[in-house]
Formats: sequence, structure tokens, C-alpha cells
Amino acid sequence: MKKFENFVYAILDKKSNKTLVILLTILALLAAVAMLPTKIVKAKMLPGKSDNTFSVYIDTPTGSSKEQTYKVASCVLDKLKKEPQILNMELYAGMGIPLDYAGLVKGAGMKNSENVAEIAVNLTDKHERDETSYMMVHRLRPGIKKACESQVPGTVIKFIEQPAGPPTLASVVVEVTGHDLKKIRELAVEVAHILQKTPKLVDVDVMMDDIFEKYELVPDKEKIARSGLSVEQVNKIIYLAFEGMAIAHKNSASEPDQIQIFLVLDPATKKFDNKSLEALKSKLNTLNLMNKKGMMVPLSEVVQIKKVPSNPMIMHKDLHRMINVIAETDEESQVYPLLEARKKMIDYFKKKGYKVEKEPGMNTYMFDLHLTDPKTGEKYLLRWDGEMKVTLDTFRDLGGAFIGALVLIFLLLVIYYKSYSLAGIVLAGSFLSIIGVIVGHWVADLVTRDTFFLTATSLIGFIALMGISSRNSLLLIDFAKSLMEAKGFPKRRAIAVASATRAKPIMLTAVAIILGSALLASDPIFGGLGVALISGTVAAVFVSLIFVPILMDNAKAMDLDDENPIHHDPKDISITR
Repeated sequence: MKKFENFVYAILDKKSNKTLVILLTILALLAAVAMLPTKIVKAKMLPGKSDNTFSVYIDTPTGSSKEQTYKVASCVLDKLKKEPQILNMELYAGMGIPLDYAGLVKGAGMKNSENVAEIAVNLTDKHERDETSYMMVHRLRPGIKKACESQVPGTVIKFIEQPAGPPTLASVVVEVTGHDLKKIRELAVEVAHILQKTPKLVDVDVMMDDIFEKYELVPDKEKIARSGLSVEQVNKIIYLAFEGMAIAHKNSASEPDQIQIFLVLDPATKKFDNKSLEALKSKLNTLNLMNKKGMMVPLSEVVQIKKVPSNPMIMHKDLHRMINVIAETDEESQVYPLLEARKKMIDYFKKKGYKVEKEPGMNTYMFDLHLTDPKTGEKYLLRWDGEMKVTLDTFRDLGGAFIGALVLIFLLLVIYYKSYSLAGIVLAGSFLSIIGVIVGHWVADLVTRDTFFLTATSLIGFIALMGISSRNSLLLIDFAKSLMEAKGFPKRRAIAVASATRAKPIMLTAVAIILGSALLASDPIFGGLGVALISGTVAAVFVSLIFVPILMDNAKAMDLDDENPIHHDPKDISITR
């Protein structure tokens, strides 16, 4: 280690060398940090998770028949059947898939209408195929949407993967909030159009029912009474014909309970020729009721047909009416499309005359937009939610934890050394490990097939490095001070000797961390943690052995007291390593 000692001493002995190392370190820090806003290294909550299943959600326009929905579903099934990696599929028409991890918060259990369907797709084991499930979805989505959404205009097909982290309604969610229901419906559609034009956003959908005209059957109580019928008879015949009901029970020796005898019209008989008023009247004419005198009365004679608008579902949150606009990301972090879409929304609504105000301060909802209609003064809110908000909240909380760790370490070191400068040296050495963390993710992204994101687990690894990096700096400072006080070493020689002496244990510790983290680096979820520990540890070694000694040399707290009489010729110095 004598060569390394002389190398460090040569740096400390010349001001130009020290200046060069400091400049190179600062440039490396700036270059590494600049990789985040320039998207060379991208941030995301958690990377994609390869699974053995995914789902396909089909939403035809509100009021569509089951036949129309099944037509779209059949198209999707035909396309998926061509994939050799798909083992089996199951279609759930008019309902959602029995709740899975992804469907817990996506409202799958609430689906109960003819215009919805879900397909559960099971794949071969992820360890037996080269293509990950999320890359398969990425490949299949464009072709299936193009071929099948046109089967029924207005259809939305969404590919739902099992989430790697906390389940959310969607990757990106915009809550359009206000009191005027008609206006927020219009705003929601406009927001959806902007999201559709934003690159890397797919499966855009507005979670609201379309308002359409329908026919309402109103029993005419006066005609019913004159015909010798009852309102209950009229209600039952309509429900029995189109929905069906149990009309009797059958006992069986092999069954513990009674078996219901269910009566309903067959599908062909229930089907209308078209959606016109004449078709409805024709169908009602075929349904007859027997009155008390045994006479048959056509159903069309005792009901009134009214054309009315449908009643859409109304959603509330915090006592405000709300409509969700959702979107998924296609092999991208949620943050970058959000920022681009948000900028487009600001420009779009300003051009339409709205007063657009951003959320003040750095809070949980800092990306929200407040709209004010200049004509009516009505206020509306565009609130961002979904996995994007979880990502921002997680990075904010981890950033707060990092700052808290820095403050606590600094306070402890000030108490220990009774010096702000030495405490600052330790913190500087710890913080600079971020260079290795970011550069390590850049290198990992170059050598991996998929995008390697800086994730929440990466930040956890960075915070964990604080203790390791601090330990390295502490060892150097304490060892150098002991050489100066006990052996009488000059400051620069003591720092050089301390760096050379502690280099071997520091590097052995780094090797142990790197080898221990190597298994994590290949994990799809905790890969960021592994890469952060490996690359951050490498950077921490260089910072501890090269940069920290320069800071120590410039720190007045490293100088001995004037009363210390011990001085030796550096040529007479010897130390056992």
C-alpha cells in the first residue's frame, strides 16, 4: 500500500491536484444527477413484474347488448388463441373476473351489465418462456385494439397486468371534480382526449356511463283495474319474460334442498329486431295476461311507453361529484407522461378561456390543477391519482427519510467530534455515493433488455449506503487524528497513511457487500436495491479514499493544538500495517 500512500500524499501536497480532484468529483455529481431530468435514467415506483397471468377488460358503450359485447370478446379470443405461450382463457360476460390482486380496487366485483366482459388469460410458467408477461402485453395490445375495438364503435379494451406493488385503480388517474355534473362530464372527455394524444399512455378510458335514450314502461293503473288485472301481475310478467324467476320447486331424494324451477324466455324470443318503438310494441303484443274472467289481455294495452334519458352512475368523493379518467403506461414510468399531459392540459384549458391555477406549495397534491370558468365562476379540480401518486408519495417519503438520516448523522457527528467541519466531511462522503447509484442504473439499463428504472427499492439501497459510507469516513478521520496525536505525524502524511492503511479493509468490506447484493441485482422487484448497493459501494470506496482525504486536509479541525509539542521527521516515521 506504499504506492497508494504516496499517490494520496502527492494529491494532497499540490493544490492543483486537489483542485482537479474536487472539480472532477463535482462534475461527476452534476453529470449523474442530470441523468434524471434528461431521462437517461428513469424513475418509477417499481419495475414491471412478469407473471403467469393477465386480464383483458372489455367495455362496450353503455346500453350495448350482450351480443355486441360477445362479438368484441370473440374477436379478442380469436387473436389470443394464436399465441403458443397461452395455456387457457376464460370469458366472463356481463360480469367481472372473480376478484384477483389486480381487480381488488378496479371495481371488478361491481360489474353487472351487458356491456362489460373480462377475459382471464393463463400463460406458461414464467421460468419456461423467454418473453415476460408485460412484454407480451406490450406486443399484443396494439394489434388487438385495432382489430377488435372497431367491431362495436366506442369500445375500450384494456390489458390489465398483475401489479408489482400496491394495487391501484390505474397507472394514471385524473379525478375531475366539481358540482355541475354536465360540465364535469365534458371536462372528463376533454381530459381523456389529451391523455390519448400523450405518448406512452394507452388504454385511456372515462369511468362514466354514456347517457342514451331508453324506453320506460309505466303501468297504467286505470286500464289495469278495468281489465281485471293487478299491477303486480304486470310487473311479474315483464320480469319473468326477460329476467326470469323461480315459479315452483322440485324435491329430489339426491338433493338436500329443493330444486328451483326457473322460467324465462329463450334468448331468441327475448331478442328485439331493432331498437325502435315499433319493435318494442310488437314484442309487448306477444305477451298476454289472463284476468279473473279468463280473458287474455295484451301487455301493450295496460302499459304506457315513455322515451326517457338513461340514469348514469354518479360518483362522489369528499362530498364532491367526480368522474375518473384512467390510463395505463406502456413500458414507461408514470411520471413523465403525467408531466407532459399536465402541460398540455394547462395550455388547452387556457386557450378555452379557463383560469388555470396550480396547486400551491410542495404537498401531496402539488400536480393538481384548479380550473375556473370565466363565464359562470364555477370551480373545477383536476386531481392526479393512481400509481403515479403512489410513486410520487413514495419518493417524497423516502427523500424525507434520507434527509432525516442526514440530519441525525450530522448531529451525532457534531456531538462526537465537536466540529461542524468534520461532521460535514462525513456527510459529503456519504452523499456522493449517489453518483455510483445513478451511474450504476445507467449501466444496468445498457446491458439489460428492458428499461432498468430507478425505483423505490433503489432509494432504500441509497439510504442504506449512508451508514456504510459514513463508517469509511469515520475510520479515516479517527485513524489520521490518532497518528497525528500519538505518533506526531504531519497532517498530510497522517491522512495519506490512514488512507493507505484503511484501504484494504474498506475494499474487503465493499467486496463483501457487492457479492452479497449480486443475487438481489437479478431480482425483478429488488434489482434496484441490489444495483444501488453494488454501484453505490464502488463509488463510496473511491470517494472515501480519494475525495474525503482532500476535505480532511482542508479542515482546520484536523490540525493539532498549538500546545502539542510532538513533531517528527517524516523520514523517521514507521507504522505497522
